[in-house]
Amino acid sequence: MGNRVEDIEIELLLDALYQHYHYDFRHYARASIKRRLAQARQRLGFDSISAMQSAVLHDETMLPVLLDWLTVQVSEMFRDPSYYRALREKVVPHLRTYPSLKVWVAGCSEGEELYSLAILFREEGLGDKTMFYATDINPAALNAAQAGVYPLDRIRQFTENHQQSGGRTSLSDYYTAAYGRAVFDASLRKQTVFSDHSLVTDAAFGEMHLISCRNVLIYFDRPLQDRAVALFGESLVRRGFLGLGSKESLRFSAHADAFREFDREEKIYRKMAA
Repeated sequence: MGNRVEDIEIELLLDALYQHYHYDFRHYARASIKRRLAQARQRLGFDSISAMQSAVLHDETMLPVLLDWLTVQVSEMFRDPSYYRALREKVVPHLRTYPSLKVWVAGCSEGEELYSLAILFREEGLGDKTMFYATDINPAALNAAQAGVYPLDRIRQFTENHQQSGGRTSLSDYYTAAYGRAVFDASLRKQTVFSDHSLVTDAAFGEMHLISCRNVLIYFDRPLQDRAVALFGESLVRRGFLGLGSKESLRFSAHADAFREFDREEKIYRKMAA
């Protein structure tokens, strides 16, 4: 009985977030949403999901707090270094053939992946001709991405990942350390557009050569995954590239035949020419 009531409470909360604030989590994978809401309820001191719903509806300052629980994924720079190595060695040679490039980091969270790609493209001599688009639905995460400031104790892992990805420079060339924080150089984001964008409700971003959307689709149910993949297909140039997370695949997507596997191991796909 208790579980059934909680399921109803979750449905009502997600509906309230959509109706009142236009944030749509209704088609996120339910197990993940349930777990995050339970953690939020406990940490924020509410007796029930319903009490949390009442608070978020009547107090707008509660919204960003709840969004943090529902959206922010802790990432790291050059996470899964072999993915970046594959981009560097297999995708970049194709990208070099274009006079200018557009790269979309979808679900950029606090910016770790954006800075990883900006550094990789600079190392490969593509920095000056590339525009990056970094999008997320969480305004606090976007602000953090735009600031490019990370705790210094995370830099060791970032540095190891960068080296394993085939980095041609030292990561320390790109940040200044002060007061326990690493501040990444503003030049890395001078050709970046930061934007609020929802894969659930918003339209395509046009003419991208590479879309990197890693560890996002696993939080969606199947119809929403299909919507996102269709959006990526519409947003890519012909023969453009799509990079997914290590636990993600287009195999069961309704739009799988719009792509071909480019690197099976690293979950990199290429949009078909026709």
